[in-house]
Amino acid sequence: MRGERLDRLLARLGLGSRKEVARLVRGGRVRVAGEEVRDPGCHVPPGALVELDGKPLRVRRHHHVLLHKPAGYVTSRTEGPSVYALLEGFPTRDLSPVGRLDKDTEGLLLFTTHGELLHRLTHPRHKVAKRYLVHLLHPATEADRQAFAEGLVLEGERLLPALLAWEEDPTRVELTLLEGRFHQVKRMFAARGNRVLYLKRLALGPLGLEGLARGEARYLTPEEEAALYRAVGLFTGF
Repeated sequence: MRGERLDRLLARLGLGSRKEVARLVRGGRVRVAGEEVRDPGCHVPPGALVELDGKPLRVRRHHHVLLHKPAGYVTSRTEGPSVYALLEGFPTRDLSPVGRLDKDTEGLLLFTTHGELLHRLTHPRHKVAKRYLVHLLHPATEADRQAFAEGLVLEGERLLPALLAWEEDPTRVELTLLEGRFHQVKRMFAARGNRVLYLKRLALGPLGLEGLARGEARYLTPEEEAALYRAVGLFTGF
């Protein structure tokens, strides 16, 4: 494995923008595996010690990237337009999506290089909440709320309980799921005689979209990463 670009790694660790960390490197303040480097574009071998001003930096083993997916992109490497086109500058070859969003669906899409984390976030046994904003053709009803809370039956299989909520307009609702089946939100409302007009994922476990514009992506902060690992019973150093 070639490793991550040095300027990208330093920026991910919160040491500044790519331009700012490039100045640190060119100023001779960074060492990789004991050797001074002055090329911000050099690649850091996996596991190599990186130091700034003689102090070691904690380099994460895994990458976790949060994308605010706009409509019109597919969660696929082989079809297009692909969400991976929005991840320029990130190690896309190694990133896998945590679940999928349909082409017409917007919102939070997480990518990770950590296979066990991905498995735990997507397996219903861990019951990681996924919250959606849903615009409906017809108003949701109290009967819908109760049916979802009891666990809707789809094609002979009972789903986990889901929370349906709204404030003033029952055609603008929020739905929280503890699993992520194929086209689940759309199929649930279709089973109740309704149709989804607009769908956006607002949150995945402790993660939200605050401050992230449509089409933008960023690495998780250390605090977000720790909260995500705790949500599925993993340690951040796993």
